[in-house]
Amino acid sequence: MCRHNPPCPTAEAPDREAAQVIAHGGVQGWALLCNQVLIFDDTGELLPNGKIIAPRRPICAPGARA
Repeated sequence: MCRHNPPCPTAEAPDREAAQVIAHGGVQGWALLCNQVLIFDDTGELLPNGKIIAPRRPICAPGARA
């Protein structure tokens, strides 16, 4: 249960990534949010119900600058 004021978005909310980080894996590339969503540096997510959200990094054309 979130104790932040205002409360963090739930894991089902479209803005779930806005929740507060409560733990992080540093060089391992993950962070656990207050809403129990596990986010990864590659922008992928693992929701508390086990659902996987695929990474959403933009794809660059060959030779294009990021």
